[in-house]
Amino acid sequence: MTTLHRLCALATACACLPAAAQWSDTSIGVRYGAKFREPYEASDIKKTIVDLQHASGYAYGANFFNVDMLMSDRNDPASPGSNTGAQEAYVVYRNFLDAGKVLHKDFAAGPIRGWGLTGGFDWNTKNDAGYNSRKRMWVLGPTLSFDVPGFLDVGIHELWESNAPYSDYTQTGVARYHYKAHPMLATSWSIPIASLPLAFEGYANFIASKGKDEFGAQTAPETHFDAQLMWSAGALVGAKPQTWRFGVEYEYWKNKFGNSWHGPAGHGAFAETPMVRAEYHF
Repeated sequence: MTTLHRLCALATACACLPAAAQWSDTSIGVRYGAKFREPYEASDIKKTIVDLQHASGYAYGANFFNVDMLMSDRNDPASPGSNTGAQEAYVVYRNFLDAGKVLHKDFAAGPIRGWGLTGGFDWNTKNDAGYNSRKRMWVLGPTLSFDVPGFLDVGIHELWESNAPYSDYTQTGVARYHYKAHPMLATSWSIPIASLPLAFEGYANFIASKGKDEFGAQTAPETHFDAQLMWSAGALVGAKPQTWRFGVEYEYWKNKFGNSWHGPAGHGAFAETPMVRAEYHF
């Protein structure tokens, strides 16, 4: 079974879980930008990203699953000297256990809707020339839910990350290396805009240094902000309001993957990327 087949099977399983879901939303989307960057790469990179996303609520909380399939142009080559761009799969899964639902109590107070515990993982594989990332990361920590239209969640999560890169340039690899456990301030939101068919959505992660990397260099604190303004266009084609959604997206990523953009990774570790985005919700 190929990696793609495994991801599709996992996505299908998540989309079907659980049978007693109180609500669920599954979508497939595509976005495109021309100013992506990667550490140690001097040029801007064009990427097309196809994503499969699922969110659902159940008796004790909520699930979130996303898989991105990222396809780069030749400025992020698949191998040294290649005219073919790298390809990457990046998977995120989060489960939120709502303390109010678990304990059958109302913890609402002022601007706080409730609180709970978030756990999950990140997983990726990429076939680029210089690093060939094989990231594995576990996530766990408390989360506050704020009382706003839509949702706004803020959490402080501990991260346990490892990687096992391989360089096509030197034909050498690194055994799985575990970084120092480190905290992340994580926010995510989806806020409808008045009575308009528009929503402001996204996430922002502020990640502390994870100690020294697998090559002995000190890592830097990381800022990753990604927001989009989405328009619900389903009514224009006779579909349900949230079936088709189109919008614009902006990503800000400083010290990408913990690489300081003031160091050898250069400006490739600092990206400001506008994108266009389209989604279909099943």
